Amino acid sequence: MASQVGGDSKFPQPQGPQSGFKVALQYTGIPPSWLDKRPSLPSRNWLIFLSVTSSILAYYAYDRREGKRIREEYVEKVKHLADVPLHSLASTRQVTVYGSKWPDDDDHDRSLKYFRKYVKPIFVAAAVDYEMVTGRRHGDLANRIAEDIKARRRLEAGLDAPPYNPMNLPTLSVQEHRRRELEGGIVLVGRPTFKEFMAGMKRGWTESLEKVDKEEKLARELEEDARFDEPPELDATPANLGDTDDEPIPTPSKLPPSKGFSPFTAPHLRPSQPTPPPTSSTNHVDPAATVPPPAILPPHPPLLLVDFVNHIGITQIPLMIWEFFNERVKVRAGAEAAYKLVMNESRPFLAPPSSPFVDTGDDYTTSPAQPHASEIPADPETDLAFCKDTEAYYKSSATQAFTSTIDKARAAYYKELPGKLEIARALARGTREPTKEEKNYPPPTEVQLRAERLKKEMRWRSDVAGWDIIKPEQNVEWDERFRNVLRVFVTPAGSEGEEKTASS
Repeated sequence: MASQVGGDSKFPQPQGPQSGFKVALQYTGIPPSWLDKRPSLPSRNWLIFLSVTSSILAYYAYDRREGKRIREEYVEKVKHLADVPLHSLASTRQVTVYGSKWPDDDDHDRSLKYFRKYVKPIFVAAAVDYEMVTGRRHGDLANRIAEDIKARRRLEAGLDAPPYNPMNLPTLSVQEHRRRELEGGIVLVGRPTFKEFMAGMKRGWTESLEKVDKEEKLARELEEDARFDEPPELDATPANLGDTDDEPIPTPSKLPPSKGFSPFTAPHLRPSQPTPPPTSSTNHVDPAATVPPPAILPPHPPLLLVDFVNHIGITQIPLMIWEFFNERVKVRAGAEAAYKLVMNESRPFLAPPSSPFVDTGDDYTTSPAQPHASEIPADPETDLAFCKDTEAYYKSSATQAFTSTIDKARAAYYKELPGKLEIARALARGTREPTKEEKNYPPPTEVQLRAERLKKEMRWRSDVAGWDIIKPEQNVEWDERFRNVLRVFVTPAGSEGEEKTASS
């Protein structure tokens, strides 16, 4: 009978000879189980995560690569223009870029950021110079355009002298400067900019050339609303006069009391000095007030209308995500717009049909350019409907409560004004001692309160006037004199087929 080995010990099974990387790594401290690990498919959750993540990253990379390719394609089309030699006294084309604030956006420069990112690279490649003009608040752009046109009219009418050249350097003549403007162009980014531009154009070519100080005019208007008037003093008559020796009871005088001059008396409460009789100098009429608006407008640089929409608000987050992954659409739109201006082909502005005179309350009796149409409905077949659909993306809080928000701020300010004014006058006249807090933080004086009120009223009124220009229910301003004067850049005829093929 064969003997059996006692005990519970088991000998390890002999392993076959190892070869390859296992022999090289068996003495490195790596666990043998790691070397024997066989690859397997990940779990279902990991497969879902990896597939979704890789798809998103691949789509993002494809979009950015396509955007770069589109930009380089248009750069190749126009870069030969930058190699054209210029005369020693000549200069490149210069265009003016206008961008206004988008409603309810804290960043007033959003439209010009769009220009710098998507349109500017093509201008730089074609050696086209540009000047950017923006408005920080609604209406700023319209005011600037109107003032620039009025300054031009005053210069051409001989009311203002040409700019003084102290260094006597060679400068362009007025005719040469106008020629350079016509060779350039005007870039309008977005619907709000287009509305402000048209409103500023109409005001500049229609309003009087008389210079008016808006702050002084508003200050005179505010002095008449009695916000800073002294409160009326109550004339208390003693109830029991006792023995008056049959003397008449004193009654309040009908004449205004005589008041001495005091530096703390408001200017409108000081006794008025007798005004001298009017002389011939006071009846002088400003020559600028007699200059009528021109009947025919001079040529204007062509317009480049650039589509722009700014998505703001929680409800538009899906559109923001879509634009983030489809930036190539913006790149192509910006490059095509810049290509139109670089190739310098334009067509007449698609104006609305002629309409009878619309009475806007303005006096055009001195203007030979009658009739002027004030507001023309935005016909989809005309250029006045440019980016009309983008107004649907305005935030409802901006379109419905813009004016009411200003009214609430004005009401709250005037509610607190009497208390501030009372404190300022009491401290100025020394009727009470300032508190410890007032010593550390002095309250505003009456002069400062007047200046603060003027500043606030200027801002509130300009904001309301600017909003009245760009609000969705307001049509684009139009003047019949713009017909056959304004032009719009278009895509060259030979490039339309190529762009359709590339986009498809």
